[in-house]
Amino acid sequence: MNLDRIDRHILQLMQRNGRINNIELAEKVGLSPTPCSRRVKRLEESGIIERHVTILNRSSLDLKLTAMVGISMDRHTPERFDNFEKKIIEFPEVLECNIVTGQASDYLLKVVLPDMEYYEEFLLGRLTRIEGVSGVHSSFVLRRIIDKTELPLNHKNDHQLR
Repeated sequence: MNLDRIDRHILQLMQRNGRINNIELAEKVGLSPTPCSRRVKRLEESGIIERHVTILNRSSLDLKLTAMVGISMDRHTPERFDNFEKKIIEFPEVLECNIVTGQASDYLLKVVLPDMEYYEEFLLGRLTRIEGVSGVHSSFVLRRIIDKTELPLNHKNDHQLR
């Protein structure tokens, strides 16, 4: 799907505020409400807008510890990887799970937890018990410098939108 300047502007505004109403969105992108609504629907149907979410404040929920966890597998077989992925998906503490290259790890996880005691239980009681996990390397986030959900759209146009 080709995105024009207005589509990109709609996407930028919706990434910043998923609750923006159609009238305000239409006004900001220079359309009337009906064509704006049609564009949003088209972006949703095309899969560019995957879903709408609410971002919660971690600290307010006492989720103050963020860990980046590298996982090494004992064997690099499809069965081992499938098993790990089926298990890790069940852990609500895992916000991201990525297969990576260029590291000593096979997977890199982003995990959010209340505290170190909880992390210890998570690590020893669940994570290391997944069949095939042969190594775990944890790094802990001291402070988040950039924490955003907005994807860059600059590469889709000739000039950066304001």
